[in-house]
Amino acid sequence: MLTALLVIAILVLLIVVHEFGHFVVAKLLGVRVDEFGIGYPPRAFLFGKWGGTEYTLNWIPFGGFVRLFGDEGEARLGRGSFGDAPRYKQALILVAGVLGNVIAAWVLFTGAYASGILHVVDGQPGQPAQAGERLMVTDVVTGSPADAAGIVAGDVVLQVEDNAGATAPLTPEGISQFVSTRGGKDVAITYVRTEATSTATLRPAHAVIAQEAGRPAIGIGLALVTSASVPLPQAMRDAFVSTYNTFGLVGKGLFALIRDSLRGTADLQSVTGPIGLVTAVGAASQNGIGYLLSLAAFISVNLVVINLIPIPALDGGRLVVVAIESVMRRSAPRLAVQLLNTVGIALIILLMVTVTYNDIARLIA
Repeated sequence: MLTALLVIAILVLLIVVHEFGHFVVAKLLGVRVDEFGIGYPPRAFLFGKWGGTEYTLNWIPFGGFVRLFGDEGEARLGRGSFGDAPRYKQALILVAGVLGNVIAAWVLFTGAYASGILHVVDGQPGQPAQAGERLMVTDVVTGSPADAAGIVAGDVVLQVEDNAGATAPLTPEGISQFVSTRGGKDVAITYVRTEATSTATLRPAHAVIAQEAGRPAIGIGLALVTSASVPLPQAMRDAFVSTYNTFGLVGKGLFALIRDSLRGTADLQSVTGPIGLVTAVGAASQNGIGYLLSLAAFISVNLVVINLIPIPALDGGRLVVVAIESVMRRSAPRLAVQLLNTVGIALIILLMVTVTYNDIARLIA
């Protein structure tokens, strides 16, 4: 129950931030905001009315909304109307929501790094591992000796030793050099996976890495990582990189899903819905506040990417309508827009039902 409430709190926070972006830019551009609500109607409580805007708390606690004057019909035009505002103002107001989630993701990642999450140590080559640092496998070459030995990304290397008892320095460069001088000879790697320690014996071979075919290798990428908190300025820089990388990751995943859907080969088992989110948030919260903030940042990026999909009823779809209206130099027929919005909402509901079914099926399995 506590985890479910935590999921609701994260979603409400991120959606309210999204709506607050619309709200701020609408105010700045002179578009009247009739209501800023937390949760969805029916209304539970009116905080008050300031600057022509009602601030409300509503009974359905799954997000928030802004109600713009002139955004509900052609009859509501005139001074302060969204529908009567120049197209560029409409576009800026629509984009402001996703921009709010971008900023939220960066702030959340900053908090995660400042609190302490697993991250790569930006050390000098050859520098020995410091206290709290671990040597982690980041990648395994398919078909390599390491792959054949069952080593996977995420394993933490404790020791690399040859038959004579010599051990490698526990740095990426130290192990690479150690292995490169022992082609055709067995080396033993001791590593930890999910708190269980194992040892694998493997033999460095040539042509494992295509760019260095003449250099013996075992086919693993390594990095020194730590969960130590970092100073705020560094956390802000690292958060920028993480936000950028997360956009690339989510964008590629969405593109692959759309591509496979068009081919009829989409695997929706990998798509997580609200129930699956409860499991993910529960696991993150057990690892500490930093990991919970990091997951919230990841969700915020997902909201940005999803909202920019050109589906009616989403910001991306509305931006497409604004662009078409700009080219046509007149408003689109209201009935057509409402019909498209209805179709878009139906598609979103269908997707949510599908992923929720998959979440339940995974839990049962």
